[in-house]
Amino acid sequence: MADEATPIFNIQRMYLKDLSLEQPNSPGILLEQSQPQVDINLSMAAAPAADGIFEVTVTATVTTKVKDKVLFLVEAKQAGIFEIRNVPEEQLQGIVSIVCPQMIYPYLRAIVSDVCTRAGFPPILLTEVNFQAMFEAQQAQLAAQNGGGGSGIITSAN
Repeated sequence: MADEATPIFNIQRMYLKDLSLEQPNSPGILLEQSQPQVDINLSMAAAPAADGIFEVTVTATVTTKVKDKVLFLVEAKQAGIFEIRNVPEEQLQGIVSIVCPQMIYPYLRAIVSDVCTRAGFPPILLTEVNFQAMFEAQQAQLAAQNGGGGSGIITSAN
């Protein structure tokens, strides 16, 4: 009986779920000498995959432009499957929205940097992310929209 109440947190698998690289204006834009502008968008999502099993994904979209033309665009989605059982509901959201993305994010950072380098560009180094601050901001926004506490596993932030 004691085993049923013991909290369980296991990483089942980490994997690259989706990866895209586009260079829509090559080769002409590669001759440009202007400094590129880099825009990075980060999002996170989580959903139950089975009883006590959750898939958590962190997506980075990097758009690099020279003037108004896209030099390259990278979108990478790194995912993990986590077994989470016997955890109180109020703690589950924090684990799925903070702990799991923190474990996934280093893999995503490495992939984005590697893809940029392999495409012939300088590596894009994604900065560290405070997933707890992202989660708290999202919860505050949900509370303001709902007039109280919001709930649900699926999250996203830019």
